[in-house]
Amino acid sequence: MDPRSAAHVLAQIAAYLELRGESRFKIRAYEEAARSLTKLETDDLAALDRTGELAATRGLGPATLSIVRDLIATGESRYLEQLRADTPPGLLDLLRVPGLATAKIHLLRDALDVDSVDSLEAALQDGRVAKLKGFGPKTAQKLLRGIEFFRSSGSRVLHHRGAVQARALLSMVRAHPDVSAAEVAGSVRRHGETVGDTDVVAACRTDPRVVAGSFARAPGVRAVANEGSPSPRITYVDGTRLDLHCVQERDFVVALWRATGSASHVVAVAARLHERGLTLDGDAVRDARGGAIPVADEPALYALAGLAFVPAEMREGHGEIERAAASPIDDLITLGDIQGALHCHSTWSDGKSTIAQMADASRARGWRYIGITDHSQAAFYAGGLSRDKVLMQHAEIDGINAAATDGFRVLKGIEADILADGSIDYDDALLDHFDFVVGSIHSRFAMDERAMTDRVLRALDDPHLTVLGHPTGRLLLSRDAYPIDMQAVLEKAAERGVAVEINADPHRLDLDWRLVPQARALGATFEIGPDAHSTTSLDNMGFGVGIARKGGIERGEVLNARSADEVIAFARRRR
Repeated sequence: MDPRSAAHVLAQIAAYLELRGESRFKIRAYEEAARSLTKLETDDLAALDRTGELAATRGLGPATLSIVRDLIATGESRYLEQLRADTPPGLLDLLRVPGLATAKIHLLRDALDVDSVDSLEAALQDGRVAKLKGFGPKTAQKLLRGIEFFRSSGSRVLHHRGAVQARALLSMVRAHPDVSAAEVAGSVRRHGETVGDTDVVAACRTDPRVVAGSFARAPGVRAVANEGSPSPRITYVDGTRLDLHCVQERDFVVALWRATGSASHVVAVAARLHERGLTLDGDAVRDARGGAIPVADEPALYALAGLAFVPAEMREGHGEIERAAASPIDDLITLGDIQGALHCHSTWSDGKSTIAQMADASRARGWRYIGITDHSQAAFYAGGLSRDKVLMQHAEIDGINAAATDGFRVLKGIEADILADGSIDYDDALLDHFDFVVGSIHSRFAMDERAMTDRVLRALDDPHLTVLGHPTGRLLLSRDAYPIDMQAVLEKAAERGVAVEINADPHRLDLDWRLVPQARALGATFEIGPDAHSTTSLDNMGFGVGIARKGGIERGEVLNARSADEVIAFARRRR
């Protein structure tokens, strides 16, 4: 029994338990056990069980360990089969429809006999759901949009989950004795917001077809397309998909480049090569006589095309070729350029860690400051701060800063709601107390485009606003951006000197990278905010930097790549 197959079983059990309304603690135990198994670098769980390593694996408890041992002994889980027998198969898909929680699924099943996405869609279209108590026409419309999301997203996952899958698959490929080098390519390497499959390119010491075939026949494989070729598409039992490209060692650089860039990027570079008398032939570059030209690395490939090196994140066919033809792309923001985080929550509102803990975790990441931005009073559902609590929090921050001996600073920020009329939560006198203000929309998403645009434009006029938080309100694979004229918003943000956030929460990654070039052209300043609600989620910063690089943002354009004094000066210039 291999870890991937066992993890898939545990994840399915967790989903069935959720449908049965079991305790969240029990469900999380199975989810955590599944995640733990996917990190194991072995194809034989039986061997780990014999040595005692399996029982010692962090995340496996007595119940989940017994399931895994059942799988090792018989290849099946009696517990999973029992759960399947008691549950209509279509109910699992309903859990993936945005807006449907377990309680609503049970209500729909009991009242309308809904037991699949298709039957839910029929009940929505004929009006039965809208008439059901607790739903109504607006909820019915939201669920129809949720079904569209479910079907359009297919098996796509958020970038951070896809990156974890990619690391595991890459480790497996690199462990093959006939693979001399391997790298992740495709949308994971380009830092796509969502990932459908993982591309891995492998340089092989022996016949690439033979190496590829060994992966196609490995444990945990459910289906294989292009079997027998050096580039099989492998689907594992848990739905993870691997596009494996096995090549000879001499072709590795060009193959990695081809598998990384979007189709339009590859075509554009190939056209540039052609203009210079060269031809892209599969995984080789050839001269006019047909001879293969050695390519040492990716910068050398771009040089052959008369272009500056294009970082992997930017290879989307979205203006990067023209930029690389005009000048080097050598000052993109990096994680090492970040000096502090400016969108962070603490236990004062809906965060999980204290201000002191958030500060210590920021120090550990090499940052020089952290901006605490708990929710304002309008966000009462998230523990928004009253005026008195704001002043109490500021007193705590003063104490932390006074005790610091290393120059690290906690800045007094707030994530203030942009209210329906465009005003910023709190009065001017209280807003003056903050070092900076992040303004965000957390309610009334259904306004039409004109009303929503006017709402944000008015907020940008407020001299206290420093950063426009998650500007389009989207939640990836869950909720579309609200209707808004982003050209007008970006123009005014640049004019007023308000930074535009690249919200680094992997569920948001908002501002959309596709809007970044027009924001840059307008002279906008950007802030990369982790939207951290715990010390661990400070690491969201890396996802935000990836999106910023994807949009071509340079170090000098990022507010929190500047010192704390410069951040405060930026905020105060508007007041």
